[in-house]
Amino acid sequence: MRHFLTLRDFTKEEILEIIDLGLAIKKDLKAGVLKHELKNKTLAMIFEKSSTRTRVSFEVGMYQLGGHALFLSNRDIHLGRGEPVKDTARVISSMCDMVMIRTFEHAKLEEFASYSKVPVINGLTDTYHPVQLLADYMTMVEYGIEKDAVVAYVGDGNNMTHSWLMLAAKLGFELRIATPKGYEVASEVLSDALRMAKESGAVIKVSNDPKEAIQGATIVTTDTWASMWQ
Repeated sequence: MRHFLTLRDFTKEEILEIIDLGLAIKKDLKAGVLKHELKNKTLAMIFEKSSTRTRVSFEVGMYQLGGHALFLSNRDIHLGRGEPVKDTARVISSMCDMVMIRTFEHAKLEEFASYSKVPVINGLTDTYHPVQLLADYMTMVEYGIEKDAVVAYVGDGNNMTHSWLMLAAKLGFELRIATPKGYEVASEVLSDALRMAKESGAVIKVSNDPKEAIQGATIVTTDTWASMWQ
């Protein structure tokens, strides 16, 4: 069993393998080929934070792969509300094959995963948003701009920024982050990324100057122009 809580937990080769598999499935789908790799499998989708794209993409994806997605909002279940997280994890994982959680505290996701009998996917927490980064990097590969990429991220030091740090540190490309003063990335996440960057050869630069960050960059990205949660 393998959880997908952060990109830190995967090697460069594993991340690239996931991207290649996603591209192959997308190619088959466009050609009208449905292989139903997840036939008769069920995915429990727990949404403590609402989302348009995350819900639609996971639900449609499960359908296209031959499985079934079960939507569970915080009004439908008692996750951490009248029932311990560990009990909810035990019950849901005894009936479903996979669980995707979109929640607030990363610690809640980790606790759920520690008691789950099936793989748990991080659909978003306040600290990381790894599935979004896989989608972003997959787009880079599709457009052929992943080679020698210089990515400039301009915005708050939030879950998206942290996930860019993990991806760059694992894959070894250059990442420049420019955050407003007072909204910097978490120091422990940055330290972790810099440590991994020494092994991968990634170049990570952090500042408060967006002009400096985008100078000569091949890709400029952000989260949202106005934060949804802060």
